[in-house]
Amino acid sequence: MAVSVPVTPARRKQVLRVLFISLLLDLISFTFILPLFPKLLEFYRDVETRSSGTLLARILYGLNAYKNSFARPINDRYDIVLLGGAMGSLFSLCQAVASPVIGTLSDRYGRRTALLWSMMGNIASVALWCAAVDFRTFLASRVVGGLSEGNVQLALAIATDISNEQERGKTMAMVGACFSIAFTFGPAMGAALSQITTVAANPFATAAGVSLVLIVTETVYLYYALPETHHAVQPTANGNVKDKREAPAGERTNSHALLNLTHFAFVLFFSGMEFSLSFMTYDLFSYQSGQNGRLLGYIGLVASILQGGVVRRMHPLRVVQLGVASCAAAFFMLSGISSERGLYAAATLLAVTSSTVVTGLNSLSSFEAGSEERGEKLGNFRSFGQVGRALGPLISCTLYWWAGRHTAYLVGGSGMLLVAGLVFSGLKAPKGLQAAPKASVSQAQESTERDR
Repeated sequence: MAVSVPVTPARRKQVLRVLFISLLLDLISFTFILPLFPKLLEFYRDVETRSSGTLLARILYGLNAYKNSFARPINDRYDIVLLGGAMGSLFSLCQAVASPVIGTLSDRYGRRTALLWSMMGNIASVALWCAAVDFRTFLASRVVGGLSEGNVQLALAIATDISNEQERGKTMAMVGACFSIAFTFGPAMGAALSQITTVAANPFATAAGVSLVLIVTETVYLYYALPETHHAVQPTANGNVKDKREAPAGERTNSHALLNLTHFAFVLFFSGMEFSLSFMTYDLFSYQSGQNGRLLGYIGLVASILQGGVVRRMHPLRVVQLGVASCAAAFFMLSGISSERGLYAAATLLAVTSSTVVTGLNSLSSFEAGSEERGEKLGNFRSFGQVGRALGPLISCTLYWWAGRHTAYLVGGSGMLLVAGLVFSGLKAPKGLQAAPKASVSQAQESTERDR
């Protein structure tokens, strides 16, 4: 068994610094590939469809049979849309399977141990991408990456281990800021690196190689700099370890079932739109990797500013409500845009969403988990989100192809209104925050600022 132990302000500051740096390295590496998907999949299609016996040729044959069943006249760009949706779904489905296992192992053996083993899998995944001269190898890299990616959920568990109730929201906002900063620079860097060809058989090897360097650097840094925040202890005489909960089961404000359902529903609709966005710009404005990288960078920059100046000062429940409302508005705007100005206006709303909803939901979920179940509960919470992320891209890209952009995003906006119903009428502020005197909250904020 393992148990969280109290941390001094100096130790908390050290752990937060390590988490911030390692997450930046991890997420920048992860976002390299996002703007490359359309051209990357086009590359494999053009190479491998010359032979009917390749894996990709068989997959595309199945997609075409699916399209023909609806008798829809489609240009070949939509093959890439459907294939991209399937790839995104596969990666997230692997994460949905692995997240509860990784979380439970971190409860039993410690966060640091689980995180370092996860990093070994990440290194293997990116190394496969470097060597992916065929689609089969690239597919293997996505499967390995999905099954081993535990960095974010373990960072959240570590951040919760070292934070009290009043510090929790700001700590989660710090984790969210890493996402925003990574999306500011990572996609643009990936797009730029994709223009440098070092291996003719794999034109994306340069981006993959730099990604591998970042992941290896992160692993070495974690090995030497990250202390354990959830130490192994021996059971008591009756075989149990006392669980010091922040929110005992009888006093929980929001059930894990409600939080998991809200996370699933939000990610289901948001991820579908998020994943189809680069395909929409490709189809509507003929955007290439560089232009998609700049768009994603803009979203990340605005989200970073909001994380640093606004979100960390807000109540977690209000953060979630603001983000869901912004997301619904973005959906309806994207359904009818005809200009790049409209695209960037919708992107601004998406930046609000990116900086708020998941950060707030993570914070709310962390209040409901005791120290001995934190990894498991946060792993389950993340798993529900990953199931949504597995289904969202496939459903959204299929709907986009079958009914068109207007209908796809109107359906997404309507779904987000249903999520808003859950958020505004179902979720409540945690009792720990409700009962916290203003003075203690202010003192905690001042302490957090000193730690930073």
